[in-house]
Amino acid sequence: MKKQVFVTREVFGEVLDFLASHFEVTANQEDTIFSGEALVQALADQEGVLTTITERIDESLLIRCPKLKAVCNIAVGYNNIDLAACTARGVMATNTPGVLDDTTADFTWALILATARRLNEAEACVREGRWDKWKLKQFLGLDVHHATLGIIGLGRIGQVVARRAMGFEMEVIYHDVYRASPEIETACRARYAAKDELFRRADIVTIHIPYSRETHHAVGASEIALMKKSAILIHAARGGVVDDAALVEALRKGAIAGAGLDVFESEPALHPGFLERKNVVLSSHIASSSEKTRFKMAMMAAENCVAALSSGNPPNLLNPSVNKK
Repeated sequence: MKKQVFVTREVFGEVLDFLASHFEVTANQEDTIFSGEALVQALADQEGVLTTITERIDESLLIRCPKLKAVCNIAVGYNNIDLAACTARGVMATNTPGVLDDTTADFTWALILATARRLNEAEACVREGRWDKWKLKQFLGLDVHHATLGIIGLGRIGQVVARRAMGFEMEVIYHDVYRASPEIETACRARYAAKDELFRRADIVTIHIPYSRETHHAVGASEIALMKKSAILIHAARGGVVDDAALVEALRKGAIAGAGLDVFESEPALHPGFLERKNVVLSSHIASSSEKTRFKMAMMAAENCVAALSSGNPPNLLNPSVNKK
């Protein structure tokens, strides 16, 4: 009998066809969000699952789904998966690194430009019929060219964002837990800076670190307080890295000029204060959402699942120690 695999959210038909050539597949093409008891029941007899950031895979679920051997996330981030619990129970966990770097970096720049130049405010003015004449001082924004870009996290995506900055002739500084190699710094034309220095000096701060217990509210009231009043904050990483309440308060007080946000702490719910601010560009966690990239992500997760349940060695294994148990 074929092994059973569950796909938790709607995916491309070609991905389901690929999975079906190897497994007995149950697919949630209605795109219902499974959580809690419903997710447990859906996975009770499954050996593999393709997950997204909306499904929490933890010890309590794994205890009740003893057949599960592979959890394949359709995302590069994996804070929805308890890796320690997976390893303890012999469950392989995978993600989809690499394929979304350029697309996410492109969207980061969309947020940078839209926020710096107040595009959402100008568009609303036109759409609402309030634009009655050209004005010298209308929607004055922040120049991106020759500005100082501060990158929190010079990983794969952060590096691509830094390289894009060359076209704007920007000074690029970065902060990370570990300093990048001289080769990477040279390729990105980026200089390492202490965290406080980065927040003080940058005209634009953009965040590219994963979410974890260690990075919860890594950017909070104390960091935002260091920023220039003319600076903007860009966040397209993971909700929870930024203290949303602290950011709302800073925007309300005019402590910084604006923010461009693709992720939120309790998404799809968000702090109501963001909706009250005109100087915030908001989007719905779509930084990787181009057709080609989302297809590649889903297919990579499917390939990880096939490899995990056939050879036990998926290419993007997050917990390699599971194979030593």
